[in-house]
Amino acid sequence: MAEWRNWSGTVSSAPREVVMVRDVPHLQLLCEESGREGRRVKAVGAGHSFTAIAEPTDVLVRMDRLSGVRSVDRATGRVWVHAGTPLHVLGPELQRRGLAMTNLGDIDRQTIAGAVSTGTHGTGAGFTGLAGQLTGVELVTADGELLRVTDRERPELLGAVSLGLGALGIVTAVEIQCVPRFLLHAVEAPAGLDETLESLDETVERADHFEFYWFPHTDRVLTKHNTRVVDEERLDPLPGWRAKLDDELLSNTVFNVVNKAVSRAPKAIPAVNQLSARALSRREFTDWSYRVFATDRSVVFRESEFAVPRAAVPHVLSALRDWLGRREEVVAFPVEVRFAAADDRWLSTAYGRESGYIAVHQFVQRDHERYFRAFWSMLDGLDARPHWGKLHDLDAARLRSRYPRFDDFVALRDRLDPGRVFTNDYLDRVLG
Repeated sequence: MAEWRNWSGTVSSAPREVVMVRDVPHLQLLCEESGREGRRVKAVGAGHSFTAIAEPTDVLVRMDRLSGVRSVDRATGRVWVHAGTPLHVLGPELQRRGLAMTNLGDIDRQTIAGAVSTGTHGTGAGFTGLAGQLTGVELVTADGELLRVTDRERPELLGAVSLGLGALGIVTAVEIQCVPRFLLHAVEAPAGLDETLESLDETVERADHFEFYWFPHTDRVLTKHNTRVVDEERLDPLPGWRAKLDDELLSNTVFNVVNKAVSRAPKAIPAVNQLSARALSRREFTDWSYRVFATDRSVVFRESEFAVPRAAVPHVLSALRDWLGRREEVVAFPVEVRFAAADDRWLSTAYGRESGYIAVHQFVQRDHERYFRAFWSMLDGLDARPHWGKLHDLDAARLRSRYPRFDDFVALRDRLDPGRVFTNDYLDRVLG
């Protein structure tokens, strides 16, 4: 048995068997035989979820050979992509074909199937998460059937299978509604927390993509405004030296060293945060969308993220600031705040409502439990929905009321996987 661990080290397991599937028929045969023999099967991508959503028990399936662009419809901009394609590979592949995804998250290490299945999203009031960009999904079900769902073929199931948590089957390919490739004009600048919150609605509505990072124990934030640009002659990326300095040395190497140091002397964290926040400087550049959306992150951390109604974001941040202000906990990692449009994916955190996302982080060498539980208590009564791949303590009984199509999803799961070939302890907890 080989041990499997996720990226953050929050989950490990020792599956009885590891299978690198050759192609879809091989996967169909594996699922059919496993279902007949009572074995559980779990496809694993990059392992970037902090939760145990991808934890394998009996059979770990690797999808590395099911990777790359399968077909492109240039008339519609729709692209079929194999499930095992990493996002950092997909971006350049689409760009080379004159296309791009409408929006992306801030990390691109995940596979496309893993990203959509866990509800990965970016930021921008006019844009949905990644699952909302899908117009088709192919997946292998527990009996070995290859089920094809598109907005033309079994369209009533698209809202479920495009964000299926890995509970309905193993996704083999997705169809993405792409757009012509575009640039993003990025402006990153320091600001005050109060002024940012006071003008938040106006800023979010005006910007194509807006997010900010608040430094705990300070009144400072780093704001990021990304504006879509179609004129490719305006391409003006960061100089190589500046990108290496900011994104490799300062944001990763130095940040990791600082976190290790303050983990041994946590009382220094507020002062270090003040120093870091005041050292923030403005930068401005224009580059291809996939290069701007995502950033490299090598510092290992724990994360919890919840979606709340957009209007509730200032309330939650004020509560978080008050709690941290009492020094009940000291935190070095910034709090990330993003926004997304409503969508119709059944288990999407943005189902049926415009959403604000608040993500809290803790360095890997520090205990995160007290901080995260305090954050979760601040969400009571807000109908908050957890990112499926990030830490939370909710179960099916508490999640049911937060998702109008929850019972419909569970019923579909009962139909497609009655023997629970694709389950694990996490899915049993959140789905029942």
